[in-house]
Amino acid sequence: MTWFSAALVFVVIWWLVFFMSLPIGARSYHEAGEEVDVGNESSAPMRPRLWLKAGISTATAVVLTIGVSFLIDSGALSFRP
Repeated sequence: MTWFSAALVFVVIWWLVFFMSLPIGARSYHEAGEEVDVGNESSAPMRPRLWLKAGISTATAVVLTIGVSFLIDSGALSFRP
């Protein structure tokens, strides 16, 4: 696998993991029974913790990219007929 292919696989996996992790642990103002700040929607998350989720997504994407790279290089996973 070339470095360009690995980078593409990493980006796709990162975004998938990031979007899957967004709803985890998110509580809205409405669910928590808190007063909504002016300018915020009641369904907006109180503390989205995006930096934590981005870090977890990065670590997970690195591990999964290495795994996909090994599968492709070993011949177990091929995209050619």
